[in-house]
Amino acid sequence: MRTMRIFIATLVVAIYGTGVLSAQNGTAASEILTTTEITVKQGHNAQFIEGVKKWKECYLKNNGSEKWTMWSRQQGAGQVYIMAGTISNWSEMELKGDVDNECYIALLNHILPHIEKVNSRVASTMPEVSRSTPEDTKYIWVTYYNVRKEHVFKEVIREVTNAIKQKEGAPRGLWYNFQLGAPDTPNFMVVEPYKGYAEIDIKRDSPAKIYTDAVGEEKANALWEKWFDTLEERWAYIYKLNPEMSSY
Repeated sequence: MRTMRIFIATLVVAIYGTGVLSAQNGTAASEILTTTEITVKQGHNAQFIEGVKKWKECYLKNNGSEKWTMWSRQQGAGQVYIMAGTISNWSEMELKGDVDNECYIALLNHILPHIEKVNSRVASTMPEVSRSTPEDTKYIWVTYYNVRKEHVFKEVIREVTNAIKQKEGAPRGLWYNFQLGAPDTPNFMVVEPYKGYAEIDIKRDSPAKIYTDAVGEEKANALWEKWFDTLEERWAYIYKLNPEMSSY
């Protein structure tokens, strides 16, 4: 994570003057997730990919041991990547490593010229309502939420997640609560991992149906009223893992 933070900080300074998304198992302590959205200049995607590979090669050559994942967004405008990693606590933000200085030239010469903009965000994991991440995850379906009342939103996802756990044995996604970011930062996101597109085709009961079957229509309708009262907007993208640009 130290190197990833140096990478992020250098990008921000240079342009304007930071595992798969961490595995959670429902019992672990909450961690801090840092995600950086990198928009690549039009026509520069191949150069950006090669630049990240060179930076990664330098990092590993200098005995770097920290982990990050790089995901390419499959929908939306432009060529966008998400670089993600976790730390256990805020004090780790102050740690520094010599390997960062050794690889600065690779960052400066082979990555920065191909970047249009970056957008960094920090979130906390929500292990009590989250599943673990399969090791063979290749795609993630990420849904973002803006809400009016965070405590009500958390109540709803806890109730529905408990019903899913009772029926299927585990939650379906990994939940995150954003803490820091630009004004367009969402309040929450949920990440659903997949091995491939074919797995997305598998038909399953919706969370709403599972909850309704578990508690009955009257109680379910009361929960949906809370849901629609707190929800402002939501949107989603699919991201594809790029192993060659990741270190895990």
